[in-house]
Amino acid sequence: MAEDSFNNTATRLLTLLNVSATKKRKRVEEDVFVPAEKLNKRRTVSFTETEITPPIPESTVVTEIIAEGDNEDDPAHSIDNYERHFGRTPISFTESTRNDVDNKNFTTSRISSTKLGVLNSSIPSSIQEPVEMKSIDISNRLYGPFKARKEKQSLETRTLQDDLLAALSTRRDLYLTGTPLNFTKATREATSLHLLNHVSMKRKRVLKNNERLATAAKADPDSISPEEVQDQGFTRPSVLILLPFRSSALAWFNALTTHTPSPQYQIENQVRFLAEYGLPSGTVDKLASADPGEYPRDHVEMFQGNVDDDFRVGLKITKRSVKMFTEFYGSDIIIASPLGLKRSIDKEKNADYLSSIEILVVDQMDALLMQNWDHTKTILSNLNQLPKESRDTDFSRIKPWYLDGHAAYLRQSILISPFETPETRSIFNTTLKNVEGKYRVEKRWSPVDVPEGIDQSFSFFDCSNPREEPDKRFHHFTSTVIPSTLKSAVQSTNTLVFIPSSFDFIRVQHWFKKESGVTFAILSEYSTSQEISRSRQAFFSGKVSFLLVSERFHFYRRYKLRGIRNIIFYAPPDHPQFYTEMVSFPLLDDGVDASEDVTVKVVYSKYDWFRLERIAGTAGAGELVKGM
Repeated sequence: MAEDSFNNTATRLLTLLNVSATKKRKRVEEDVFVPAEKLNKRRTVSFTETEITPPIPESTVVTEIIAEGDNEDDPAHSIDNYERHFGRTPISFTESTRNDVDNKNFTTSRISSTKLGVLNSSIPSSIQEPVEMKSIDISNRLYGPFKARKEKQSLETRTLQDDLLAALSTRRDLYLTGTPLNFTKATREATSLHLLNHVSMKRKRVLKNNERLATAAKADPDSISPEEVQDQGFTRPSVLILLPFRSSALAWFNALTTHTPSPQYQIENQVRFLAEYGLPSGTVDKLASADPGEYPRDHVEMFQGNVDDDFRVGLKITKRSVKMFTEFYGSDIIIASPLGLKRSIDKEKNADYLSSIEILVVDQMDALLMQNWDHTKTILSNLNQLPKESRDTDFSRIKPWYLDGHAAYLRQSILISPFETPETRSIFNTTLKNVEGKYRVEKRWSPVDVPEGIDQSFSFFDCSNPREEPDKRFHHFTSTVIPSTLKSAVQSTNTLVFIPSSFDFIRVQHWFKKESGVTFAILSEYSTSQEISRSRQAFFSGKVSFLLVSERFHFYRRYKLRGIRNIIFYAPPDHPQFYTEMVSFPLLDDGVDASEDVTVKVVYSKYDWFRLERIAGTAGAGELVKGM
């Protein structure tokens, strides 16, 4: 199997080289990453493992974190650390570490003294001296102004940003969950600084080698070996930021440009970007202008602004400018939604501009899950593949691990989500292959707040195989939960059924229509405003006994629903705040006694651990699973 993979990679690479040889080189501007003169020969490169000492199982973060370097424009420590992981021969990139990653052979430890929370560290077992999370690796040119701005913020925010930058400076993957809304902006600004530093280090290395080649061409062309200037990927884009909405892209643009202020930097096409990614002139944003408390804060933060989910934009970073709307193959950073990027891939019939992504950021993963998650998985599967076209690539300048088809083992991925789901954990466990290792934030949850006196019951169904879980849940719901509900005159009316999965929602809706024999209405993400109004009125007035509500409907609409006395959760909701809101809705009606008039039933299995933990708390969920 490994031999077949190698042969396939070699065949595709030879095809690219042959195609490239037949094409005429294009003339490009100086700041595009191409050499002054092409080298025609490339020597064989081999990787060797280094003998090092065993790791310390538990580690902590040093409190003093600084950015070093005397030279403002080219600090030696930043270049060296960049080369350590992204250079021609990365230190941690060996056959042993690749095998460790493929076989999930990791040495794990916990870092418990960071503001990020407890970090679960997974390092390939063959790495005996892993990089420690002790210092921030940012050039002084970027870190100096950031540090000055940071001093004006709270100690808590400063500590969070320092710990985040220290974690990212190890070049390990980071799965960041549970960050409070208060720190969203600070998290984006620190991450943006890391991204800009990466682009800056890459650009400086390429331009420095361009200068060396130009000088050598005039004096002695053979004085520089090809291996000395292997500093590029197949294409220029090295950073990809995946986001759900245009408003998210605007927030990340603001975070990035915080580090590129005027007059030191010129932002080109900024007016156009603000027009296309903000709201049209004169538009009133009802969420942004609403009185405090009228809408839940997380809903306002998610949906204020332009929530179009079909977009993609390229950014080109130079020493003194940030250029928006650059063509992808001339961009350093791509900001896009999964839908927007997938449409681009379908149109281009390839994803060559994703072949050399070295840092991936996926933010607001909870929102991406409420969209079409398959689009996100499609984009991730297209990262770091050998390109289908050569696109005027100078293969003598390409790093060996790109040519060998191993770029995924060096890519740093940063996943950001307010909570974990099986889908996001699967991405972390199976998609991320960074040989440097990875961090995952561990979070202990407290039980959600519910009105005092409400009767809550948890109905367990047994399931030993996750593939059988949807069918067994449906069987338990239709054969046990609903029959017991219909036996009660009180619970057989004014009952809301909350269904997290869209697949389950359609299945339950069809069952209610054909088998249940009860009256019901539905509220789904596809319901029109008129349909929503009719369903709400019919349920409130008692014309229908059951109201089926999908989690996506509540995520996008966030209506307050009245007339509820009984609530059945087909499964625990992904968003824990939705549980609190649903069980509080009955109290919107006058004269409702929480302890006498309201019942809540939650259907669950052991595979609902993540969702159950956010509702019952980590300790409570453990008791529920143990006592099942």
